[in-house]
Amino acid sequence: MRHFKPGKRLGIMLLSFLLGGFILNFTIQAASFGMNAGSVLNWISQFYWLYVFGSLFFFFVLLAFAAVIPNGYAGSLIAFIACAILGFADYKKLSTTGEPLFPWDLMLVKNAQEMGKITKGMISPLVLVLAVVLVAGLIVLLRKLPKVRISLPLRAVFTVLSAAVITGFILMVDGQTTLATSIKYQNIYWNQKVNYSQNGFLFAFTGNLKQNLMDKPDGYSREAIAQIAQQYGALPDSGTNAAPSETPNIMYMMDEAFFDPTRLPSYTFSEDPLKFIHGEEKNTPSGYLLSPEFGGNTANIEFEALTGQSMYFLKDGSIPYQQRIVKMSSLPSIVSILKERGYRSLAVHPFDGTFYNRNKVYPVLGFDQFTTQQEMTGADRITPDGYISDMAAVKEAVRELQSSGQPTFLHLVTMQNHFPFDKGSNGPNTITVNGVKPERKDELETYVQDTKLTDEAMAYMAQELKSIKRPTIVVFWGDHLPALSADIYSQAGWDANPRMKHETKLMVMANFDIGKQPLGTISPSFIGPTVFELTGQKLPAYYKLLELVKAELPGLSKNVLIGRTGVVTGLSAAQQNLLDDYRMVQYDMLEGENYSKDLLFK
Repeated sequence: MRHFKPGKRLGIMLLSFLLGGFILNFTIQAASFGMNAGSVLNWISQFYWLYVFGSLFFFFVLLAFAAVIPNGYAGSLIAFIACAILGFADYKKLSTTGEPLFPWDLMLVKNAQEMGKITKGMISPLVLVLAVVLVAGLIVLLRKLPKVRISLPLRAVFTVLSAAVITGFILMVDGQTTLATSIKYQNIYWNQKVNYSQNGFLFAFTGNLKQNLMDKPDGYSREAIAQIAQQYGALPDSGTNAAPSETPNIMYMMDEAFFDPTRLPSYTFSEDPLKFIHGEEKNTPSGYLLSPEFGGNTANIEFEALTGQSMYFLKDGSIPYQQRIVKMSSLPSIVSILKERGYRSLAVHPFDGTFYNRNKVYPVLGFDQFTTQQEMTGADRITPDGYISDMAAVKEAVRELQSSGQPTFLHLVTMQNHFPFDKGSNGPNTITVNGVKPERKDELETYVQDTKLTDEAMAYMAQELKSIKRPTIVVFWGDHLPALSADIYSQAGWDANPRMKHETKLMVMANFDIGKQPLGTISPSFIGPTVFELTGQKLPAYYKLLELVKAELPGLSKNVLIGRTGVVTGLSAAQQNLLDDYRMVQYDMLEGENYSKDLLFK
């Protein structure tokens, strides 16, 4: 190899970093566009200054690592690979859930071991082999590159300069400065898909670093919250059911990725996987839950169900558990309401308790106890590679309810039906699905088998309800549709039907009379007041507000709005006023002074 003088070696290294910055920015942007280089070129032609500034940002990232690590090329290589992995994560999240990667998603890095199990099968063996070959090639190249000695003073200069530029970039983007605007950057926080596609991954990701969940509504004050509390608190309870003779247990069962696969119109099944549920739903309140998510973000459905707050008002991509609630000391919820009424409160989740910061969020919501897979009495799996089964999770919940000496609120979040849907992970498939593409047959039949196992767990739950002496009501729902391969839904014609892609099964069971009035389609936010009505409990002012919203817009979601008679395309003045009040209260609890805690929850 030709020998260069130290000064030229340094110049070549800096030039390679500059080129690397442009290549890295192009690669990450390609990941955001489904690995479509043509789309990246088209984006660059429209937003060339965003591309240039972003590439320079990556140049200084590479320079910073080169200055800190003795071997300059090795440091930059580490930075290059780390940034490329970030882009790949964005690509996989987009292809799985339809959403880009957000800064708060990185909080799941602490659960790397569990994430490896969850994401198993998402990365093909060919991609892994190519990645290994690429890294090996870069290491060989690294060994052949000329050694560059950077003096300590120059390292200090490079470090300070890089830190200053990186910090300045973040401040420029975060503050929506004149410079940022002049290069066509606009923080489109209300539509994150457009935000990422227009601004590019780097600018959109950086712009989300300090993103609030909600903007302050006009007129927000203690007086405004007090007026809302007085207005809705004066309303009579609307429940028609009589309270049971003894304070009832209340159990929530949020089932991972559960929906009714027989609703898919293009496929036929050798037998009904949901024999019990389809039979029982005729005899008890049942319907559909309008999930605010698709394929993931379980914590957001849980957030709605426990707090009565709605993702409808939050900025796109928000995950309240990770962005806000984990930093709070308390937040009103059905848990805190019931604790005030003498209930014991516990949560059961047969997986790692740190996911979505549940171990920190649950105490904020008011839970007394949190049972994870480590504390479960019978953490049974159908196969060693599967998750803890729904049957095992239900048995754990039943044991808790049977042994409790006081009214109990139990919140169960299952894991059995989580991605990936590998054949045999929950035993042999016993139901044949016809009409599906051959390459998707094992995947769909495996998911259908999972739902059959859930149906059996629910049949067991119904039977065991009879053995619980205290009146007990169980609310069962799926959190979101599963992250099945996209063409399974496309073949069913659901791509243009957001309602179908967000409706999961919802059913209520009890060991006392709750009637069998259909529930229709409702959002998770309205489960709490619905349960209070079915059990004849007094509604706090907040739940009375939710009841009025539910009466007008039972399905409240950014994906689709459902009114009394079907999909809503526009809001009436009365509906808008209700939502304005709802938004005001939600802002108060999440971002404001939480006046609501003392005014709307008594």
